[in-house]
Amino acid sequence: MNLKVALLQIMPEDSLEGNLQKGLEYCRKSKEMGADIVLFPEMLSVGYDIPEDIDELKTSAVSSDSTFVNSFGKLAKELNMAIGITFLEKYDPLPRNSICLFDRFGNKVFTYAKVHTCDFGDECRLAPGDDFYVGDLDTEQGNLKIGSMICYDREFPESARILMLKGAEIILVPNACPMEINRISQLRGRAYENMVGIATVNYPKGKPDCNGHSTAFDGMVYSPSDSESRDTLIIEAGEQEGIYIADFPVDEIRKYRNSEVHGNAYRHPSKYKLLISENIEEPFIRKDYRK
Repeated sequence: MNLKVALLQIMPEDSLEGNLQKGLEYCRKSKEMGADIVLFPEMLSVGYDIPEDIDELKTSAVSSDSTFVNSFGKLAKELNMAIGITFLEKYDPLPRNSICLFDRFGNKVFTYAKVHTCDFGDECRLAPGDDFYVGDLDTEQGNLKIGSMICYDREFPESARILMLKGAEIILVPNACPMEINRISQLRGRAYENMVGIATVNYPKGKPDCNGHSTAFDGMVYSPSDSESRDTLIIEAGEQEGIYIADFPVDEIRKYRNSEVHGNAYRHPSKYKLLISENIEEPFIRKDYRK
C-alpha cells in the first residue's frame, strides 16, 4: 500500500467563489497525478484572512454544511479521491479554523477545529476546537487511520501524541506561516517520536507571512536496507505554487511501527500526571491566554 497525498501549495484568490473554483480545479489536477488524498493550506475559504471587525469575520465564515464545503464532498465522490478542505467555520460564539475530510465516497470522515489557536495574534477572534479526531479512511489503496492538526497545533507534542494514541497512521497538517528549519524540525520530530506519517501543506511565497516549503515525513528512522539512521523526509517543496505529491509507503510504516521502540511501545503514563496540571507559572504567564 502506497498512499499518495497531494499537497496543494496554492495562492488563495480574493473571494470565496474564487477559492472554490481554484480548489476544485486543483483537485482535478491532483487526481490526474494519481493522488489518493488532497490537502489544502489553512483556511482556504478566506485565504487565511481574519478581519479585525467581528461582524465582518462572522459574515465571511461558512458552515460545515455550506455549498463551499459540500462542493468538495461531491467532487471527492466524483473523482473517487479523499479531499481535506479547509475553511473559516461558522460557529457560535466565534468562527473556527477547521478542516473537513471527505472520503472517496463523499462522506465526511471528520470535521476538526484547530485546538491551539494563536491567541497572541489574529486568532484570538476565533473559537478553539475541543478535541482531536482520528477516522477510518477507505482509499483505493486500502484502509487506514487518519487524523489532523492545524499549524500551531504542531508546536505542542500533545497534539500528535493524542492522534497517535487514537490510532492515527497519517496526520494531515494544513498550515499558514513561514516554514523554516525549526518548524520543519518540529514536524520531523512529531513523525519520529510517534512513528506516524505527517503531511503538511503551506501557502507559497507571495502570500504574506508564508513561504511554501510544504513537507511530508514517513516517521521511519531505520530501514532494513540501511546500516545507519535515515532522514524521514519524503518531500520538501520549494517556494513556488504547485502540486507536490507525497508518497507514503504505508505497508512499510506499519511494519516499522510493529517492531520499533517509539510511539506507545514503552510509555509510562502513570508518571506523567504533571502534564494534565492547568497551573501556569512565570515565565509562561500571558495575559491573552485562553483555556
